[in-house]
Amino acid sequence: MELNITTPALLFPAISLLLLAYTNRFLSLAGLIRDLKAQYQRQPDPHILTQIANLRTRVYLIRDMQGFGIGSMLSCVVSMFLLFIGKVFAAQLVFGASLVLMAISLIFTIREIKISVDALNVHLKDIEGDKV
Repeated sequence: MELNITTPALLFPAISLLLLAYTNRFLSLAGLIRDLKAQYQRQPDPHILTQIANLRTRVYLIRDMQGFGIGSMLSCVVSMFLLFIGKVFAAQLVFGASLVLMAISLIFTIREIKISVDALNVHLKDIEGDKV
């Protein structure tokens, strides 16, 4: 495979958009956690603690998603630098590592989405239970 300096550069827009999406998810969860904390302080409810525990897990997953995404972007930069100085084999290895880091980030994304969907399904079951 021939690797030139534009190949790792092609990942920059994708990685940037993913990191933006991860940040938006994080900010949404942070707001929800603050709201739940205030609600719990007004009226303690064990269900809120369960929700907060779920959100804590999701926040940690988002942190890891961001970390691996940033690692992927940094690896792309290093790969481009290595290509710039003529170290093609090293650049290929580092670019491969960048792809692996991005794949790990996406796997964490799948896990976080699954947890989110499971939490929403609990709420939907509660609503459906109220109707019966």
